[in-house]
Amino acid sequence: MHVSLDGFAADANSGLDWISYDSELQQYADGIVATVGSPVYGRVTYELMAGYWPAVLDNPDESEHSKAHAQWVDKVTKIVFSKTMKKAAWNNTIVINDNIAEEINKLKQQPGKDLVIFGSPGLAHSFMELDLIDEYQLTLNPVLLGSGKPVYRNIKNKTNLKLVKTTALKSGVVGLHYARV
Repeated sequence: MHVSLDGFAADANSGLDWISYDSELQQYADGIVATVGSPVYGRVTYELMAGYWPAVLDNPDESEHSKAHAQWVDKVTKIVFSKTMKKAAWNNTIVINDNIAEEINKLKQQPGKDLVIFGSPGLAHSFMELDLIDEYQLTLNPVLLGSGKPVYRNIKNKTNLKLVKTTALKSGVVGLHYARV
């Protein structure tokens, strides 16, 4: 998840134009995507992704990088958690409406690469509350937003983490990777 220095995942208007996104951050993000077996989304982020990536496949003006990512996300099994969405039109999508902890623990037991929440701060809050997150990978951006959608909310219990890796980028972004102790 991208995060501002003051702890927000999106600005007050749900915008992301404050992210210091450049080719170096793209390469860093590609490294994380390479570890992903299934992207995990909340409904809002999923709908944004489903409204964007399929169109990239047919757009001749898109970069090769964007097309490659669009092909990956089109083929990979996507998991969306939603209380209101009953089915998804985007192929290879599993919709989970309830029993979040039970369902995520079943998914964690399956062989393969990691399950990774992309964006979806509301879903991340739910997962934190249910103690379902094993690792945190954040890109800390050199900006103070003052308000917006917080990365952390309603944390009830102390969770000790250990620093796995830091990556400092030229833009001032710092990649942070923490694992539960």
